[in-house]
Amino acid sequence: MAEELRSKEYFDERATQEMAAHLKTQDRPLNETLAYACRILAMTGQEAGLAGQITARSERPNCYWTLRFGLGFDEATPDDFVEVDQDLNTISGRGMANPATRFHLWVYRNRPDVNSIIHTHSPWATTLATARQPLVVAQMDMAPLFDDCAFLGEWPGVPIADQEGVIISAALGQKKAILLAHHGYLTAGTSVEEATYLSVYLERAARLQVRAQAFGPLTPVDPKLAKEAHDYLLKRSIVKATFDYWSRQTDRLPGMK
Repeated sequence: MAEELRSKEYFDERATQEMAAHLKTQDRPLNETLAYACRILAMTGQEAGLAGQITARSERPNCYWTLRFGLGFDEATPDDFVEVDQDLNTISGRGMANPATRFHLWVYRNRPDVNSIIHTHSPWATTLATARQPLVVAQMDMAPLFDDCAFLGEWPGVPIADQEGVIISAALGQKKAILLAHHGYLTAGTSVEEATYLSVYLERAARLQVRAQAFGPLTPVDPKLAKEAHDYLLKRSIVKATFDYWSRQTDRLPGMK
């Protein structure tokens, strides 16, 4: 008698339980998590001068923490973050926020589920943005972005005023990421770890798309399977364990401890 094949749901539930039991993730203060996120972005080639931004929602209403303006991602330490209010006045720490983080406020106001935002002009995602191409999920590693990466086809200008925040937050809607034509990208995570995870995978996805297009038109992954992979790869335990792995990688890099 042939052995009965168990369902994917069975193995998904089992994997979820085992990951909860065996994947022991690191708990860090917010400023240390932010510093590691910056180093991970630098390690994965997402530095763009001072154009990159990272923020995390503060416990105070309409406030957030961000890397003080003037530092690159690779220079970030836990002491380099400032807390600013909705007018970008510094209320904790020393220094100022990047004026271009103003549009983050609009995302936080519209999305209570979002606790961290990353925006960079990384090479491969910006290549898609320059070509005004939306992301095509055509491979499993792109699946965390399936039906979760919006596209803004027109550039509203340098986002230092309120109108850019209105436009970008509206285009983002309820998704976790957005490609900004002529500009770069943004990820919006439930945590710093998730925003970082999405950023790394979005840059990887953009690289795959640009390279694969040399061989012809891309074939999107079947939507049902892509949604299944999206939900699996965005499990909190996987996101946190991956962030911890990348953090350990940065610890081994010269000048980034």
